[in-house]
Amino acid sequence: MPGCCHYERDLVPSSAEPHGHHTAYIKKENEFYVRGNCASCKARIEKAAQAAGAESAEWSAEHQTVTLNFNPLHTSADKILKSIADAGHDNEKYKASDAVYKNLPGCCLYDRNFTFGEPNPTVHYEEETKHDGHNASQEQTIESHGQHEKKIEGVVVTGSKAATSLSKKEAGLVFNIDKKELLKAACCNLSESFETNATVDVSFSNAVTGTKQLKMLGLDQKYTSLTKEQLPEIRGLASAYGLNFIPGRWIESIQLTKGGSTVTNGYESITGQINTELLKNAKTPETSLNLFSDFNGRAEANITSVSPINDQWTQTFLLHGNGTFGNTDMNHDSFLDRPKGTQINAAYLLNYNDLEKSGFGSHFGINFIRDERTAGQIGFDKRLTQKEQYPYGVGIDISRFQVWNKTGYVFKGKPYQSIGWMNQYVYHQQDSFFGLRNYNGKQHTYYSNLIFESILGNTNHKYKAGASFLYDGYEETYLTNNFKRNEVVPGIFAEYTLTGVKYTLVAGARADFHNLAGTQFTPRINFKYDFTPQTILRLSAGRGFRTANVFAENQQYFASNRVINIMPNGGNIYGLKPEIAWNYGASLQQEFKLFGRKSTIIADFFRTDFQDQVLVDLDKSPQQLTFYNLEGKSFANSFQTQWDFTPFKNFDVRLAYKYYDVQADYIGGRREIPFMAKHRGFVNLAYSTDKNDKGGFWSFDTTLNWVGKQRLPDTTTNPAEFQLPAYSDSYAVLNAQISRNFNKKIRAYLGGENLTSYYQKNAIVDFRNPFGNYFDGGMVYAPIMKANFYVGLDVTF
Repeated sequence: MPGCCHYERDLVPSSAEPHGHHTAYIKKENEFYVRGNCASCKARIEKAAQAAGAESAEWSAEHQTVTLNFNPLHTSADKILKSIADAGHDNEKYKASDAVYKNLPGCCLYDRNFTFGEPNPTVHYEEETKHDGHNASQEQTIESHGQHEKKIEGVVVTGSKAATSLSKKEAGLVFNIDKKELLKAACCNLSESFETNATVDVSFSNAVTGTKQLKMLGLDQKYTSLTKEQLPEIRGLASAYGLNFIPGRWIESIQLTKGGSTVTNGYESITGQINTELLKNAKTPETSLNLFSDFNGRAEANITSVSPINDQWTQTFLLHGNGTFGNTDMNHDSFLDRPKGTQINAAYLLNYNDLEKSGFGSHFGINFIRDERTAGQIGFDKRLTQKEQYPYGVGIDISRFQVWNKTGYVFKGKPYQSIGWMNQYVYHQQDSFFGLRNYNGKQHTYYSNLIFESILGNTNHKYKAGASFLYDGYEETYLTNNFKRNEVVPGIFAEYTLTGVKYTLVAGARADFHNLAGTQFTPRINFKYDFTPQTILRLSAGRGFRTANVFAENQQYFASNRVINIMPNGGNIYGLKPEIAWNYGASLQQEFKLFGRKSTIIADFFRTDFQDQVLVDLDKSPQQLTFYNLEGKSFANSFQTQWDFTPFKNFDVRLAYKYYDVQADYIGGRREIPFMAKHRGFVNLAYSTDKNDKGGFWSFDTTLNWVGKQRLPDTTTNPAEFQLPAYSDSYAVLNAQISRNFNKKIRAYLGGENLTSYYQKNAIVDFRNPFGNYFDGGMVYAPIMKANFYVGLDVTF
């Protein structure tokens, strides 16, 4: 399938067994294990089989097997497997010579340590044993926690899939997050999907609306490309609340890329890309029910149903509903710590896959969301206007509709050549008020992306080329001011991939012809060098640009007395120029054995330099929110080191440390960006028991986040009682969860968030006088709720 249509595929769908316990793949007669990676491997394996007398051969990258059809009077399985090994591919009978293996194209150099979860099976050759491949009845499956073994006369096949894995084949730094990782925490929506991930920082954006935001490489969420099914998702008017619109139980996998991503996905990615894939793979019909409730009045339900219609068609029904009904006020300031309200979210996906025969594949999706929230002081009545009552209130009503399609075609006889076309339409409407302030907005977005992929001579030289089109229509009203604009952006791009024995180079560029921002040129490059299969160096550099939506992206400051002030700089978007940034990065990945088990250390450094950045100045005055283009320097340095290891069976440890240095030249001089801790620490511990005879087991997971001090906005001109310190205190947050899988169908879990009960006691400045000059609900640097506990139930039918 074309690259634009690629999605994560497990060896066995992870939903088939709780917590990712995969049953070993059972081979059929005349089916043999053969190692390989890509479409070129497939062509080479099948050609070698036919050269040895096979009438037909079909190699599966998913199962790492070849199915043979041959006349035993003319040839044998032994002769065919020997021919495949001579072509360079290890199999269950013969091993390719080192010389032949090393001469394969770089993209075909499979891992000879052979691990199912990366993403192919792990085969350990214990001894040479004669085996003609017809004794499938002699196979036996041995199951243990997270790992399954199959013995085939001297060959042991071991299967497991890591909850989070770093792709060793990608030139960029790409983390694949599986459903197993998401089950380690409450994960009610995308904003809670990174609680056990050290790369993404999650924090509350303000003390009134209770929304969360993500940060990567020391920069705000708006600089990360957030996509769904490789299509633009959380951007524009959805920036503030869009993370709440992707339920955690809908997610099949997440791909997280640090640094500049591929140019084929657009120009907006600066710090990286987070792509979410929805549930859509199932070999048998499966319906799941999830029920969740916490001890402070929040409840939700999810129903997911994935079913094949026939050999080519599958469909997915997704339904989510949540409600927050309790008056939670843990710091006794009369303001709700999180808004009350409801959300209804429904989606339907239809997938067609006939790549083997016709070469066509297609994916269709439609999604509707209605979300209504009320926040502010306890006692506020949303049925009355703000002028009719004394309590301060916030109301946020959002309607969102989107429909999308991705269609691809793989050329007959040319598995390396494909074409794909993606299209999406989004309508987003928000009607909201914050006390006496109103903010309303509508957005119409149409996106189209056409990608052609092929090779130059051989698969060592691949290229992609294509064209894209983006239309954004915005209508916004803030107080009595109306802002309307249309952004029309046709673009073209090309990307070249050079693969050697030990290196991979991906270089791309795109040109976008923005009707308001002018022509923008976006080059990006990623380079990977394998010193050894266990030692990998990556380098990256690239440019990105974006147009700032100053109102939608800064709604966390609307619940305050601050007057918005935009200082025009000759641009065409609110009088401002587009933001431009260069990102540079380097990382080193080292794998080694510890206690006889795999251990990985990753260290990475990224720097981002801005030009014309739209600065959000909170220091000019505590009564103002000022926007203007950067004049001078603005940069973000990010360093992270992470160590993953397994000290003993079923016990996984993840340790990480992060250092951020983020500064900008404001009007008043160079200062640190507020609400960004320089130092952060992270510890995640996960343990599971072995399965019992019914498939049941216990899982235990705990995560500790330590956050260093943060610079706070200047409030020295406020009266003393309404002033904040220059820096916040450091703090730690502990989350934990216990889950019990009773069998393959029923799972129950109990968890706690912020078990240290650290919270910001004065999260709202001058909360007693919300209509006064000094009221400010946007000065949040820590949790605003004490410990919270939850329970949940998963049932699969």
